[in-house]
Amino acid sequence: MTAPSVPPAPPLPPTPPPAPASAGQRVASTALAWFHGYAGWLVGISWLRFFVLALLLLIITNVLQDLPPFSWRVTEIVTHEDIEPPTAPRPPKAPAPPREPTVRIEKPPAGSDTGVTIKIDNDGVYIGPPRGLPAPGASAPIAAGSSVDIGEDGIDIRVPPGADSETVREAIREARDAIKEAIAEAREAVEEARDDVVANVPRKRISITRFGDFLPELAFFWIVASAILKITYKGRMKAEAVAAQATETAEAESLKRQVVEARMAAMQAQVEPHFLFNTLASIDHLIETDPKRASVMQKNLIALLRASMPTMREANASGVRDLGRELAVIQPYLEILKVRMEERLQTDLQVPDGLRSAEFPPMMIQSLVENAIKHGLEPKPEGGTLSVKAEIVHGKLAVTVADTGLGFGKAATAGTGIGLDNIRERLHLLYGSKAALAVRENRPSGTVVTITVPYVVSRNGAGGDATMGA
Repeated sequence: MTAPSVPPAPPLPPTPPPAPASAGQRVASTALAWFHGYAGWLVGISWLRFFVLALLLLIITNVLQDLPPFSWRVTEIVTHEDIEPPTAPRPPKAPAPPREPTVRIEKPPAGSDTGVTIKIDNDGVYIGPPRGLPAPGASAPIAAGSSVDIGEDGIDIRVPPGADSETVREAIREARDAIKEAIAEAREAVEEARDDVVANVPRKRISITRFGDFLPELAFFWIVASAILKITYKGRMKAEAVAAQATETAEAESLKRQVVEARMAAMQAQVEPHFLFNTLASIDHLIETDPKRASVMQKNLIALLRASMPTMREANASGVRDLGRELAVIQPYLEILKVRMEERLQTDLQVPDGLRSAEFPPMMIQSLVENAIKHGLEPKPEGGTLSVKAEIVHGKLAVTVADTGLGFGKAATAGTGIGLDNIRERLHLLYGSKAALAVRENRPSGTVVTITVPYVVSRNGAGGDATMGA
């Protein structure tokens, strides 16, 4: 009969493409990538190089602040009309009261021989050709040839002889003061005229516009922020590296543990069918020759399968189980072997009840027992004794499997030692340096294998209550 055909499974719907990132997300991701790249570069350089680059940055910013486009000069032509008047102009000088000139000098006409008349009266001093009779109230004409020399400030006034009275002298002094005042006003007028000429001449005005004064401060802030980032990001990178290394180590340890468990399961899968087939063949043979012994072997096989199958699955999940459950698997296994080997196999179990609740890795005792019988006791014609012992040594749980067989590696069926290597690797993965496997020769013959693990009481309580006698 052919098996019914199975219709092909419908094709899976196509996976929708991821939504395109928005502009903000792209900018944020780019900025974040740039930040991590810059921080990683800061951590990668030495502090000496960092300070050299910081000093170079300060020098460059101080130079750039005086160069375009951060600074430029504007030149313009300024005239007198472009100059803004002062906000508070000075008050103009009060105009002097108008008065008649105090000194009048007239040149006589050409070819005239009338002489020169000097007239001093209330109207001032007159020097020039004669003008007829003197005005009313004026003093009499001064005779020619007289003079009064007053030479202060370079002013020299000559009068006829005999006109040296005090009144004349006083008038001459007033005339001198008037002349000085007139000279001063003339000089002031000349200065004002010169200032006006100079003010009307076009001039150049240069203004400097600077926008780079902030560059040195920005560079200093950048250097301080970079130093802080270099310190903090280095610690973060170290922490991330340690965490990544720890995660990688944990994953590697977990992977190695899974590989070792798979190896142990493979070895167990290879041993159990062989043992199971041999046991079933022995039961079939004993049914015809010795039904009572066949019944005992069958009961022990059922107990072995009941104890080993569920606990193997539990051990693969948790990594450990209690010592009592391990012994619950070992006891029916040894009882079956005792039926097959008869008087050639003697067993001795020395496990206190208080240690049956201690945690112990699964299938390790069973592997040691199988190796002891297969490579030590079974090849020996007279057989021997196999003992299992548990005790506390220096605060740790020590489980010893000893046999009086041919010895380690001396039997024709000696294995390659892969089983012991797997046990060592499993112990290292579970306990690190806190566990150990020791192999030594037994006296007078045989092998002694001891597994030492930390003593921890199982949370599930005592597992099995198997007992075994000689």
